[in-house]
Amino acid sequence: MANQPREQWATRTGFLLAAIGSAIGLGNIWRFPAVAYDNGGGAFLFPYLIALLTAGIPLLIMEYAIGRRHRTSPPAAYRQMARPAEAIGWWQVAISFVIATYYAVIIAWAVRYVGFSADRAWGDDPEGFLFGSFLQTSEEPGFVSGYVTGVLWPLIAVWVVVLVILAFGVRRGIEKANKIFIPLLVVFFVVLVIRALTLDGAAEGLDGFFRPDWSQLGEGSVWVAAYGQIFFSLSIGFGIMITYASYLRRRADLTGSALVAGFSNSSFEILAGIGVFATLGFMAQNAGVPVDEVASAGLGLAFVAFPTIISEMWLGEVFGVLFFVSLVIAGLSSLISIVQVVVSAVQDRTGMARIPAVLGVGGAVAVVSILLFPTNEGVYLLDVSDHFINQYGIALAALVSVVAVAWFMRKLPELQRDADATSAVRLGHWWRLCLGLITPVVLGWMMVDSLRAEFDENYEGYSTDFLLSAGWSVAIAALVVGVLLSLIPWKSPPTPPPSLDKAAAGGSGAHRRNDRHGEEDR
Repeated sequence: MANQPREQWATRTGFLLAAIGSAIGLGNIWRFPAVAYDNGGGAFLFPYLIALLTAGIPLLIMEYAIGRRHRTSPPAAYRQMARPAEAIGWWQVAISFVIATYYAVIIAWAVRYVGFSADRAWGDDPEGFLFGSFLQTSEEPGFVSGYVTGVLWPLIAVWVVVLVILAFGVRRGIEKANKIFIPLLVVFFVVLVIRALTLDGAAEGLDGFFRPDWSQLGEGSVWVAAYGQIFFSLSIGFGIMITYASYLRRRADLTGSALVAGFSNSSFEILAGIGVFATLGFMAQNAGVPVDEVASAGLGLAFVAFPTIISEMWLGEVFGVLFFVSLVIAGLSSLISIVQVVVSAVQDRTGMARIPAVLGVGGAVAVVSILLFPTNEGVYLLDVSDHFINQYGIALAALVSVVAVAWFMRKLPELQRDADATSAVRLGHWWRLCLGLITPVVLGWMMVDSLRAEFDENYEGYSTDFLLSAGWSVAIAALVVGVLLSLIPWKSPPTPPPSLDKAAAGGSGAHRRNDRHGEEDR
């Protein structure tokens, strides 16, 4: 394997914006508000905060520490910790590959809806327009029977943008793109929220969102939902943060960065909840129904409920453009980070240069995406793949990784020393307690609870054959691919990292020279 100098973030701000951009994605806008509403409203914020502090931020710090210490992609990083653990890294790479293939198509839909908003192209029937005129969805789930050109060309455009940004590298591509994307996203979304708060019925919507139902805190499902939202929204468990942290300088502040990224992500989720429910309050008032009858999540919220609201709103076209542009930006920043996991792993494994790796590996992800999802059956494939790779990919990989690191390899004390050596906020026993006990227990319970629901009834009423072929097989294949790739011998084993104890005290002359370039960010 060729030993190429590893890229580094130009500034700590660049890394933070990239990490925040990865965490802030489509789920923040269309998943969190509904999850909070269904699980106690304002009262949900209490278990949500507990989940952030006891699982989300501790896991972020663990992944930052692994990436920064080993300075390589997840497979090589886990291999350096323990040879059998390499399979976990490749499993995470395979999960990222799968997610990237369908995540891009949702961005492509949002791109089209920016244009549709300008003339309210959905008319009086947003749902019929989405699944009929636009997506041309077949009546039954299955595999490819025909292609939808209205989805195909924006999907190709999305992939061209993503691959061009990745081809420019970490510093000139990903970092610069996020320095544009994240401020734009914040500005657009703040304007959108301010407009939503001025709508008639906004107060009723916010009351529905924030009114606390304290009785629900006694329900175990509410706590599971809080931890689940944190796991799925922070980009932890499938290699992104290990990959991004591998480009950090040796003396980067890990704990402070995790706190900033974690709270920034959660702040945006709450902001999204305010904007969404203020808008849904307007819709409920116009329809003369309670808020709970119009509250929704996922594709229904973004591509059915919001177009309905846009049609009823004065200057709704402007509101619609702002909303869907925000979706596009949030999606792009996340998709870039997901594909980077795959590109980085292949580069570290083969020694390929940046551009061939992006064109070869990123191109392969794009081809799979283009072949499967801009089709008449694309919505069904996306829905099932997303459900199973989230429940039995991301969450399960997070469980396996934290158990392996904390229980079997016993690396938490070592990682804590590395983080403390360069961080302003030192980790205490609480960090090891959270990762060694609380996080595995909660993730384990989530797995049991999810499997029980899975076997009680078929997901969304889909046929067993379709769930096996498009759902279970995808989740299992990601694991199998991870194991098989880990069995392929390396031509030259990854170099074990030097101790950061020395780096904290000044380290070698080479480390001091490298770190001096980033002094302005500390």
